[in-house]
Amino acid sequence: MKDTIAAISTALGVGAISIIRVSGDDAISIVSKIWKGKNLHEQPSHTINYGHIVDNGEVIDEVLLSLMRAPKTFTTEDVIEINSHGGIATTNRVLELLLSNGCRLAEPGEFTKRAFLNGRIDLIEAEGVMDLISAKTEKSRSLALSQLSGNVSNLIKVLRKKIVNVIANIEVNIDYPEYEDIAVVTTEQLKDCVDEIGNEIKNILSKSETSTIIKEGIKVVIVGKPNVGKSSILNRLLEEEKAIVTDIAGTTRDIVEGDISIDGILLHVIDTAGIRETEDIVEKLGVDKSINLIEEAELVLLVLNNNEELTVEEKEILEKIKDKPAIIIINKTDLPKKLEDLSTIKPIVYLSAQNNIGIDELRNKIKELFNLEKLETNDYSYLSSARSISLLKQAYCALEEVKKGVELNQPIDMVEIDLKNVWELLGNITGDTYSEELIDQLFSQFCLGK
Repeated sequence: MKDTIAAISTALGVGAISIIRVSGDDAISIVSKIWKGKNLHEQPSHTINYGHIVDNGEVIDEVLLSLMRAPKTFTTEDVIEINSHGGIATTNRVLELLLSNGCRLAEPGEFTKRAFLNGRIDLIEAEGVMDLISAKTEKSRSLALSQLSGNVSNLIKVLRKKIVNVIANIEVNIDYPEYEDIAVVTTEQLKDCVDEIGNEIKNILSKSETSTIIKEGIKVVIVGKPNVGKSSILNRLLEEEKAIVTDIAGTTRDIVEGDISIDGILLHVIDTAGIRETEDIVEKLGVDKSINLIEEAELVLLVLNNNEELTVEEKEILEKIKDKPAIIIINKTDLPKKLEDLSTIKPIVYLSAQNNIGIDELRNKIKELFNLEKLETNDYSYLSSARSISLLKQAYCALEEVKKGVELNQPIDMVEIDLKNVWELLGNITGDTYSEELIDQLFSQFCLGK
């Protein structure tokens, strides 16, 4: 990390401004080579300076330059941000000048990676940066901001501190058994401590299930036989004509999708091809894709026709979704009823998509099924990434091994080994312990310039 990196930090295209970020020991010296204005070496930290970017006397752009000296910067290195006029040609020219004068093009997420490696942020806070950039709802923004602020990290750090205190006590008792004034770690004391830590981990995991919904949303798949109104329901939910609607069965042959927000939770809604036996090769591919999407869905909306009896295919779908969160939508309620009573199988919503009747009831049923109203909270202090949640589950399982060891009266030094494993797993969450491979993989998911 001794070299100085540069990258464009704003979306490349037509706009009012572009920001080119530079970070490293030689940031000020390199930028000074293409800068016409006040001497940057003499300017105080955290100032904005007016001047021009030049190339061999030719003015490339009129800019504002933000100068931030180490260590009080995002990366803890000297950082300069060049605010140029927006536009692909100008922005690229400034970046090219920086690269030709000694900078290296930053890798995706390398600025945030340096912030982590230099101790400015931990891994949870780093993931919060990425989540904040990609947040699409107010709730997901609040969740990401809580991670970025360090609130979530503190939960894990408190657990690690409790564990390290127990480990220290065990080691003192092993190394210095002759001192009578040292508190001996009895089986009962250790069991109480393990139970307390276990309950706290369970509480965090319980909250983290909610965070996954807030961060990633809910994948909703609309299924049913052809011409039951699936596309009309999608259009009504999205409040736009996203899918083509005709009276011809089999119009939808591939998936059509869109996003809606209900109580601040994003729903990824997918309209699928009608499920039926068909000789049409293209339509059959669509039907196969629809069946596969049922397996992947977090919520299935099965649309049935009010004035038709259940078909063999619909009965098969009902069997497929019996163990999944699902809502049965009985459409075309303006027509005479021929459908059998299905109220004992899954929650039911009656509607007429053509007349826009019952869509609000469908939204309310989704809210009820996922308790979306109860997700309104001011406490966003919980984990949201699959990586950190998986590690916390591993830590809980390892803690169960500690508990077994205590109950079986295993030697205290053996129990200590399992306890250290819990401590290390929690450290992997915050990045206090980590592997180079993990770090490279994690930060490669970031956008360039962040």
